[in-house]
Amino acid sequence: MQELIGTGVALVTPFDAQGAVDHLALARIVHYQVENGIDYLVVLGTTGESITLSKQEKADVIKTINDANNGRLPMVLGLGGNDTAVVVNELKTMNLTDFIAILSVSPSYSKPTQEGIYQHFKMLSQASSIPIILYNVPGRTGTNMEVETVVRLSAFENIIAIKEAAGDIVQAMKMIQYTPKDFLVISGDDMIANAMTLAGGAGVISVIGQAMAQDFSDMIRYALNGDVGESYQLHYKMAAVVEMIFEQGNPAGIKTLLQHLELCGNEVRLPLVKVDTLLNKRLKTFLESY
Repeated sequence: MQELIGTGVALVTPFDAQGAVDHLALARIVHYQVENGIDYLVVLGTTGESITLSKQEKADVIKTINDANNGRLPMVLGLGGNDTAVVVNELKTMNLTDFIAILSVSPSYSKPTQEGIYQHFKMLSQASSIPIILYNVPGRTGTNMEVETVVRLSAFENIIAIKEAAGDIVQAMKMIQYTPKDFLVISGDDMIANAMTLAGGAGVISVIGQAMAQDFSDMIRYALNGDVGESYQLHYKMAAVVEMIFEQGNPAGIKTLLQHLELCGNEVRLPLVKVDTLLNKRLKTFLESY
């Protein structure tokens, strides 16, 4: 899956002032990714506020992104949940022909054991017609996918990667070390994406990348090429804004940055709220001085 080596972005779902999906803004964001060096698009992930979207809204978001992209970049679909049977049914019934893989988060809230996580993804592997990217984000799910579990799952032919977002560089390095060479360990944490890539990772699925698209994707390309100095020069150039966009939650921070780039508004759906005035000003000041 060479298409997944580099920088993917977890796309936001823009809303208008009335709370409806802003499809014109969504198309602008897609064009911005294509024109500024991003390698692939991740549709309906956590950053896309997918849990607040209706079934029809999800279908409409997929159509807008697909139409705007027009086959220019590979696409990955976020598809997961904490009811294994429901996710299996979605995998069997959804039209996945426009996607090269699905990104499936470890079950949240239920806090399954490592064996439960393994059996969940085993069922998904048997049901999916396209490759699966595991997604480990214990800060959201409440349970960490241990290295041993990831190694076990990497034996399935169609489980080809993990988006590793535990924020633990040592755990990430062990995943890189102990999984097969063709298994991709992708950073899900923008702050350590450069370090993970230099350690042998396959790049990043990024939040900040959709605003700082050119520089962030260049940073990852430098890292993949082993150009340490150049990659860290860009990392430190962007480090402050990476911290800022997560201070008051995702995607409230990145939507504010995108608003200052005139790509979309900063509306989010409850229970999320917009960033406060001070952070809004700090993000604007960063862009003005960047």
